[in-house]
Amino acid sequence: MEKLLKRSEVPAEHKWKLEDLFADQKAWDESYANVRELLKRTHEFHGKLNSAEAIKSCFELEDEISYHTERLYVYAHLHHDEDTANPTYQALSSKAKKLNVEVGEALSFITPEILALSDAELDKLIADPSLQDYRFTLTEMKREKAHVLSKTEEALLAQVGNLSTAPQTIFGMMNNADMKFPKIMNEEGKEVELTHGNYIQFLENPNREVRERAFKAVYETYGKQKNTLAATLNANVNKNMFYSRVRKYPSVLEMSLYGDNIPKEVYTNLIDTIHESLPLLHRYMELRKKLLGVDELHMYDLFAPLVEEYKWDITYDEAKQMTIEGLAPLGEDYLNNLKAGYDNGWIDVYENENKRTGAYSWGAYGTHPYVLLNHKDNLNSMFTLAHEMGHALHSFYSDTNLKYRDAQYTIFLAEVASTTNEALLMDYLLKNATDPKQKMYLLTYYADQFRTTVFRQTMFAEFEKLVHDRAESGESLTAQDLSDIYYDLNVKYHGKGMAVDKEIAMEWARIPHFYTSFYVYKYATGFSAATSFSKQILEEGQPAVDRYLGFLKSGGSDYSINILKKAGVDMSSPEPIREAMSVFEDIIRQMEELTR
Repeated sequence: MEKLLKRSEVPAEHKWKLEDLFADQKAWDESYANVRELLKRTHEFHGKLNSAEAIKSCFELEDEISYHTERLYVYAHLHHDEDTANPTYQALSSKAKKLNVEVGEALSFITPEILALSDAELDKLIADPSLQDYRFTLTEMKREKAHVLSKTEEALLAQVGNLSTAPQTIFGMMNNADMKFPKIMNEEGKEVELTHGNYIQFLENPNREVRERAFKAVYETYGKQKNTLAATLNANVNKNMFYSRVRKYPSVLEMSLYGDNIPKEVYTNLIDTIHESLPLLHRYMELRKKLLGVDELHMYDLFAPLVEEYKWDITYDEAKQMTIEGLAPLGEDYLNNLKAGYDNGWIDVYENENKRTGAYSWGAYGTHPYVLLNHKDNLNSMFTLAHEMGHALHSFYSDTNLKYRDAQYTIFLAEVASTTNEALLMDYLLKNATDPKQKMYLLTYYADQFRTTVFRQTMFAEFEKLVHDRAESGESLTAQDLSDIYYDLNVKYHGKGMAVDKEIAMEWARIPHFYTSFYVYKYATGFSAATSFSKQILEEGQPAVDRYLGFLKSGGSDYSINILKKAGVDMSSPEPIREAMSVFEDIIRQMEELTR
């Protein structure tokens, strides 16, 4: 597709059917007016939430308001994303956003009012048969109660809210607006400005000198601001410690895991199990060194292509067909729903003028999910399709099997279904690859996913833990301290086969995720859980498929860790990570065989 089409020129078969949400603008306006009316009824419950009957009616009203608000919001934003320059949908998404805020404010009295009840009264409500549909909600409220403060203290904390975002805001401004990198020489000898956007492209450059120049220029630039960046990260750690102490958590780590009710062992197990698997990463580094034909492997060689770019054109129709074949192990029911998604307007396929970039799966309860793509005819886009349809079918199964309140799954679970699809597709492609070049291309693609998603994110997770442990025991965190911790981790993770350049010690300064503390471990656990699921599905067949579909149908009806455990993946044990590592070992073995 050479020239970008205007939205009005896109053929219907490549567009999602948003009329499945609202037939037209008039239907949207009517629903909007209806929500405004429903909001007036919330006042009837103020100060009355002390009986099962009142709480049930209030929850029913809350569900009705939230259900309609979500649909209004999703419809407006999907329309806005398909053409961000369209003024009608700019206005509509802004109107939906405002309504969302109003709804949040109008319903904010419910939790504090119920939590004002005694533990004995809450236990009585949890056991009340008339509130059976809301048992999980009430159980969650009671669990949170230990960390909810008095009304006055909560009001005070709410006012501190703006201050608490300061470290992240300052880092964002400094990193995105003020940080300027020098110009460097590219492979043609031309001076090119280095930016956040093109840095990774420079690291992927086949020319080693270009990679080294980009690498050194980036970290020297961060190095010049090291004390300010250390103070900013320190401020974030202090903010975390303030909240964990005020809310009576044993540590920042436990506070961060509490929301999803994740045991601390899930976090520490991940780090410990990856430590025992580091020899595999070291073996992959040795293989990388051999394939690149270098005497020493440097940090700027980690993204360098190991094989010539394998030209593989995959049209959208071919991508659909290959994903259907690749996901066949999930059984007929899953495939029928996947095909229904392909045939019935779930997906907005190609880029058009002013369409939002990237890809996502989204939707509203009561209507099928929607997937935004910007499909290019390549391998990456095919994996994106499999990934987003994994999310979409997770939502589809949850929504069709559960009531509104229980259908929404956590972020901890979200990446599992999407990555399981990718793992199954990869297995299919590797088994059917006839050309050794194609096979090597796939294997390096997969091996690097393990390196970046499991090992690298676990290293980040370990850095966060070490930094918070030090701060919580009253020790300093100067720029030198942070750099030393980070450098030592790189040496430990990459092994003796790697020349760990001194510049990498500053990498902590450019990772935005460190301002959303203790989040990155979810990438590694999600990838491990998905790899474990795909391995079980391929080895066991039907029993594993049934367990997996059970996982997809569970939404957020229980704690994430329990949902996974029931499906055969126990993240509180090292097993799923070990299973993922056995897949990684197999990839390395196949790569070694192809290079003999």
